[in-house]
Amino acid sequence: MDKLGTLGIFVQTAEGGSFVAGARRLGLSSSAVGKAIARLEQDMGVRLFHRSTRSMTLTEEGSFFLDTCRRIISELDTAQAELSKSHAAPRGHLRVSLPLAGMLLMPAISAFMHAYPDITLDLDFTDRLVDVIEEGFDAVIRTGDVRDSRLMSRKLGTFRFQIVAAPDYLKAQGMPLTPEDLLRHRCLHHRYPSTGKLEPWPLVRDGEELRLALPTTTIASTIEPLIHLAENGFGIACLPPFAVSTQIADGRLLPLLEDHVAKTGIFRILWPTSRYLSPKIRVFVDFMAANLFADQLAA
Repeated sequence: MDKLGTLGIFVQTAEGGSFVAGARRLGLSSSAVGKAIARLEQDMGVRLFHRSTRSMTLTEEGSFFLDTCRRIISELDTAQAELSKSHAAPRGHLRVSLPLAGMLLMPAISAFMHAYPDITLDLDFTDRLVDVIEEGFDAVIRTGDVRDSRLMSRKLGTFRFQIVAAPDYLKAQGMPLTPEDLLRHRCLHHRYPSTGKLEPWPLVRDGEELRLALPTTTIASTIEPLIHLAENGFGIACLPPFAVSTQIADGRLLPLLEDHVAKTGIFRILWPTSRYLSPKIRVFVDFMAANLFADQLAA
């Protein structure tokens, strides 16, 4: 196997954390990956991994070599992309991380697949804070601010949360007319999986933030259970508009206190910093910016 190919095997194995994970990423057998790493260690004259029956971690030399290999492969990818970008159509494998509510974003994803049939998507749905580079993602769609200096980002749009409840619940419990009325209602809350904290309801009056100790009737770490509970009359929820647009349109949920909700949500797409953006990532970023939540978001 050529040296560049062996470097690629080393990088995938290091990022995957095992021969099996590296083999799965590369479509090779774990024995072939193990032999390639052994030959590389022999050629280098150093041990790159600490191995045990339960785990495999990088040695100090392995960590240094991983950073070097990433730079080499990145430079090669950049050079190849620069040489071919003038005539190459976007194609290849694109690994994307979406929030668990990402199933609600599938119309835009499906439209992208129709527009670029030569790009195959590997979609990972999770609300945890992923390490874009270490876990090998090409792009990540999330809400909130960017805190990783290794990442580029593009704002997809801002949105206003919607406070919603089912008609039957409001008939039985009454319609809240002011934010303070929520203190007497059953409130359904979302908990951030990454921090364990409750997501605050962005309530305002005359542009000023309101901090109310709302009842915590039910808490969930994803929004789908909150949608279900709200639809079935178990309380009032504060949710992003793309999550409840269908329910509001067909009358299963009613929006409440619209003049008292701030525009606080921001969707961003993130990707690893590079001097050159590959065609497949560039078209995905541009397409999502133009089409994702086009009907619900105000840019």
